[in-house]
Amino acid sequence: MAISAPVAPTSERTGGDTRLPSVRLEGVTKRFGDVVAVDGIDLEIPDGEFFSMLGPSGSGKTTTLRMIAGFELPTAGRIFLHGEDVSTQPPFERDVNTVFQDYALFPHMSVAQNIGYGLMVRKVQEPERSRRVTDALRMVRLDGYEARRPAQLSGGQRQRVALARALVNRPRVLLLDEPLGALDLKLRMEMQIELKAIQHQVGITFIYVTHDQEEALAMSDRIAVFNRGRIEQVGRPADVYERPATAFVAGFVGTSNLLAGDAARAIIGESGVFTVRPEKIRLADPGDAVAADESAAAGRIREVVYVGSETRYIVALDAGGELVVTQQNFATSSAEALATQGRLVRLIWKRQHNFRIREGPAPAG
Repeated sequence: MAISAPVAPTSERTGGDTRLPSVRLEGVTKRFGDVVAVDGIDLEIPDGEFFSMLGPSGSGKTTTLRMIAGFELPTAGRIFLHGEDVSTQPPFERDVNTVFQDYALFPHMSVAQNIGYGLMVRKVQEPERSRRVTDALRMVRLDGYEARRPAQLSGGQRQRVALARALVNRPRVLLLDEPLGALDLKLRMEMQIELKAIQHQVGITFIYVTHDQEEALAMSDRIAVFNRGRIEQVGRPADVYERPATAFVAGFVGTSNLLAGDAARAIIGESGVFTVRPEKIRLADPGDAVAADESAAAGRIREVVYVGSETRYIVALDAGGELVVTQQNFATSSAEALATQGRLVRLIWKRQHNFRIREGPAPAG
């Protein structure tokens, strides 16, 4: 593939790898007047990683991406790309490209012209430009679409053109700002698989901004969870989901089940704040036995939400508070699931799934 020489995924590298990270942020802050959009974050992203910035609207993730791209300059702190301080460099001097949600294609240009525009600006000669455009089209599976205009393409095809246009310039870092947000659910899921495959193929660093938890979990090597301008947790998807560092992470990444105060002391046997994921809990009859390695809580099913492949049971606990339980509908009809509302139950789960989380706000960075 002529687009870029592949590099080994981060997970396959040896512990002796001393290469500089693709991106490093040191105490980066961004203020807009009295508003602190990004509040002193520190972050390192290794070369060749698919890294996602996840958080709700206004959490600082997009502003952080724009500072890496050079569209915004930090109020304080420094930004390094492959060891070079680029904190004050304009976007065109940084070895990065950005893919936006709105694609930003030129409607009067063909697909090939859109993809090759950046190469033309850089004065790449026609034979080389044509070859690289052809390679880029092949990589995103749009062979034969060279002459079409953006208006003749579907949303997914336009997204592929925008991706090819960014990759054809061979950046060392590709920034993606909620690029799948305008697509319908089915197409978005297909494009998630394709984006991950393309990233693995070209081997460059992808930094992906999203507010979709499932999207981040499905695609990323690592995730940074943003909240109010700070990073609450950085880790592999399984670590962020299974071992959330804060109550915010527990609630934002998946369904939150928190046990605290009297409920935690009665059920867990300890003081503090604990989380247990809904799929780890099973519904049992009130008199069912509990093993030595299990936790249990008595309660009543307050609400049943049938969503096709699974049912969510919201259980009001005798000890106070509520827990959500999810069960796959292997042999349960909607009528059977809904008929359980109001039923007394015992919730049982393995003690190993009780995870203590940090109380209070996340530290800066």
